[in-house]
Amino acid sequence: MIFIISPEKTIANEIETLHKLFEVGLTHFHFRKPNATLPEHQEYLDKIDKRFHNCIVTHNFHKELCEQYNLMGVHLEEAKWRAQGNDLKEYVSAFAKANKTISSSYHEMEDLDAQHDIFNYYILSPVFAAISKSEIEGRGFNVQHIDKFVAGMGGINAQTIPDAYHLGFRGFGTIGGVWSQEDPVTAFMEMKTALGTVG
Repeated sequence: MIFIISPEKTIANEIETLHKLFEVGLTHFHFRKPNATLPEHQEYLDKIDKRFHNCIVTHNFHKELCEQYNLMGVHLEEAKWRAQGNDLKEYVSAFAKANKTISSSYHEMEDLDAQHDIFNYYILSPVFAAISKSEIEGRGFNVQHIDKFVAGMGGINAQTIPDAYHLGFRGFGTIGGVWSQEDPVTAFMEMKTALGTVG
């Protein structure tokens, strides 16, 4: 599984490019606009063809957006799942009952390993040096011993997918590996090809 996270701030031709990515096989789009309001989230989603809404995972306004749009699911960034405390299982269960996927983020392997198996997939970062944020160094996490579906982020592109796969990752997420490239669609297609050689 390859997923793409949206740029924090909307870039030129983003919606047009996103439609092209869906059309060539993008199945998981993580919609993350941390500084955007609910109306701005709604305006963005309204620009996306409804047939692709069920490929979208929102990071914010979980309840509101899932009630209004036929989204794939929700994502809890680390601060959000920690903030739920003892209510985390109940929060996750409510979306699971609504047939939504639920994923979560981690930055330490120990936290991921200790987490109850309640999410559909778990994102661990940074695996390699980030493409979009040059100051972030990779940690080279090896998750082969973790019996969960773990997706890696940080420095993921067509060249690094085989290395990440051999470290035990089965999902691969990117921001800069697609959006920072001259041709985002070609970059994504190359990632799909790379995954096909190892998966």
